[in-house]
Amino acid sequence: MEDYTFEKMWVDLNNGYQIYYTYVRNRYVLFKTAKNCYTQKLISNDPKNPQPKFSMLTLKRVKEMFPYMEDIEYRIGISEYE
Repeated sequence: MEDYTFEKMWVDLNNGYQIYYTYVRNRYVLFKTAKNCYTQKLISNDPKNPQPKFSMLTLKRVKEMFPYMEDIEYRIGISEYE
């Protein structure tokens, strides 16, 4: 996914896709909840790096994190862990 840019991810989020990614050893799902408001849900937890289960993020914060996201996948619909 070397050609996957932040702009493409932003369009995917606006189109209702859920973005799955690894960030600092933890796996998350990210989706849009309102204008300039995104929910980040923790899927897997690395005990050496505990994180909250839910976080609300702005587009600015998502853009700051994007260069460090790994294993990015995008899906649409209800996720299997809910």
